[in-house]
Formats: sequence, C-alpha cells, structure tokens
Amino acid sequence: MNGTHVASPEPDTTVRITKMHGAGNDYVYVDCRERDVADPPRLARAVSRRHHGIGADGLILIRPGIGDTDCRMEMYNADGSRAEMCGNGVRCVGKFVYDRGVRKSPMRIATDCGVKTLDFTLDASGRVAAATVDMGVPVLDGPRIPVASEGRVVDQPLDVGGTTWRITCVSMGNPHCVVFVPEVTSLELDRLGPKFEHHRYFPERVNTEFVAVRSRRALDFRVWERGSGETMACGTGACAAVVAAALTGRSDRHALVHLRGGDLAIDWRPDDHVYMTGGAAEVFTADVDLATLYAATGV
Repeated sequence: MNGTHVASPEPDTTVRITKMHGAGNDYVYVDCRERDVADPPRLARAVSRRHHGIGADGLILIRPGIGDTDCRMEMYNADGSRAEMCGNGVRCVGKFVYDRGVRKSPMRIATDCGVKTLDFTLDASGRVAAATVDMGVPVLDGPRIPVASEGRVVDQPLDVGGTTWRITCVSMGNPHCVVFVPEVTSLELDRLGPKFEHHRYFPERVNTEFVAVRSRRALDFRVWERGSGETMACGTGACAAVVAAALTGRSDRHALVHLRGGDLAIDWRPDDHVYMTGGAAEVFTADVDLATLYAATGV
C-alpha cells in the first residue's frame, strides 16, 4: 500500500500479531497499514518477554509505504528502544506483504536507514521462502557509525572490561563492532555483551559481533544486540562481519555466515553494495488481548 495514507487509531483492547523469524531472529509483527497501535515501546517490551510474554527479539510494525515504496518498516528492540534496521526483519516484512497480496519482486521497503530492495525466492505454493536484500553501502567513517573516533576503525585496539580487544567498526544502517576470536562457542556473551554495548566509545550503544574464521568463505558468528541481548542471528551484523573480515584480509568479499539460528549468504559486490540472502518464516498469527498481556508481563 503506497502513498500518504494516515493510519487510524486502533482500539487499545486487542491487537493482531504475527510471529515470524529469519534465521531464528524472531520478532512480533503488526500490520499497521489500516490500523495503528498505541504505545509501540510498551508493546515491544511486553511481547518480547520470553517466559511471561510471547517471546521475541522485538517488535516490527508494517506501515504504509512512502513515495514509491511498497511499505515501511518500523522497528523496536526488546527493551522498547527504537532501532534503525534489521536485516532478518526486513526479509520477514517482505514475506508478510508479498504473501498477503502485494506480489512484487523486486519490492521496495522504506526503513529508518533508507529504502531496501528485496528480490524473492518462492516455494512451490507461491509464497516467499527466502529473499535477497540490497543492504546498501557499508559506512566506515567513525563519526557516521558512530564511534568516538575519526576515520576508519579497522583492527584497532579497545580496552573493554580490562581486556584489550581488536575491533573493526561498520554501520549497516545501525552501528556494529566486529571482534575476531579463535572460536565462539565458549564466549560468555552475557558478561561481555553489555560491556561492549554500553562502552563510552559507542555514543549510541552498539551491536557486537564475535566472529571466528572457518575459511576464506565461511565465518562462525555470535552476536550481542543493543537493546535485545544475544540473539540467534543478526542480518546487519552478518553483513558487517563479512565487510570487517574482508577489510582485515581474513575472508573473501563473499562468505557464508553460520549463525546460531541458521546461515546467511553475504556478498560485498564490486558496486560497494552488500547483498544478504536468507530465509523468512511465518510461525503463527493470533489476536492478543492487551490488558491480559500487560498484566501477565508486568509492563
């Protein structure tokens, strides 16, 4: 749905939600092209609670498109903070909109960090199984990422929690700090992640990717996302990891990233754009009584 349609308020009683995931990076999606929701940050905190709520890495609202775009993605982290972009999330937005009638490939989706173009792979039933997303040109200039440094930050030392780490910083619409390690399985991310996220070097907090190199074309990956904690996957983070690996000579510009929730194929092409390919899955749709949800979660 295009144009400048203004959504009408939705009654603050029930909301229809759809649970979706890309490579295990799961969000609750709400179609706001016809009716809006009240207090998205509060709703994000409530639906994201794993043991008291629905359980998700955050909330994504699907809004009417702007200009020549087919829809707009509005994203909230699990703590209710606003985020600019989610690579796994935008694939799921594309699937949601395509499967419900906007049969366009490529599809243009507006985000807080610009328009993303998606090309779809369909299953035997004609529904979206996977998408390739043009994620744009990686930002390497420190103040634009942002980090508290001028110029590029490539394999530079940073003291975090009393340990000196070698970091490479990239923005793929949101800020990333990539750290290369021998292996990712034994990392204490619950301890390390918050120290990076809230470090004074990152004025808008940061997503931190811990990456181990399998080969020139394969990377192992774990991620701590600002506002959500460790997640099963991060699409923008996988893009940042391949950019960082290529910049430091650790990998080719095309690599398969093995995340806890699945694999993403990342291709940093000669036009300087990064392309991400991965699956998108719908889990369920349900009507949720908001009073019950807020009471159960204490939000």
